Amino acid sequence: MHTSFDPSLPPPTIREEDCPFCAIAAAHPPFSPIDPPNPFPSNLTAPQSFVVLSTPALIAFLDILPLSHGHLLLCTRAHRPKLTDVTNPEARDLGGYIRLLSAALVRATGIADWNVVQNNGAAAAQVVPHMHYHLIPRPEIRASGRYRESFTMFGRGQREELDEDEAEHLAEELRQQIAEILREEQDEAESKPPKQKL
Repeated sequence: MHTSFDPSLPPPTIREEDCPFCAIAAAHPPFSPIDPPNPFPSNLTAPQSFVVLSTPALIAFLDILPLSHGHLLLCTRAHRPKLTDVTNPEARDLGGYIRLLSAALVRATGIADWNVVQNNGAAAAQVVPHMHYHLIPRPEIRASGRYRESFTMFGRGQREELDEDEAEHLAEELRQQIAEILREEQDEAESKPPKQKL
């Protein structure tokens, strides 16, 4: 099934209690990113949600209508309609986890280029009124000889439904890559000599 964003249509009206991102956050309690649960339940929501990160403040999961393989969403656990609605601590967490998720996405997909997109409001192509970042791998289309082909951004473009079996494996790989990166960073921090006071 193909679907695309139609800017001529009015945005959907979603009440906070009907917000699909709030439903995902409510169904998946926080877990330690360095020690994620395995196996991980993806059938706690309908449609299934393939969560890769769940902290007390944030949750990240695969987009169910991805623009490319590995398309992730990162949002606040609390319902925040736009970026200006997030708290300062949430904003700091978002910045740190965008970096971490980006690194994990590159490792898990093998795609070295990606976009980070964040839309605010219907005119900016925000479809779900719950603040979220898109992390979208950008495979090198020209390398496969398709010089005229590309996909567009900001909610527009061809999107296909997520393959659930493939998503299950990718989400597991992403959770493992996140944990591995955190362990590597922890080991690196512990191996550095303490700074001397002057």
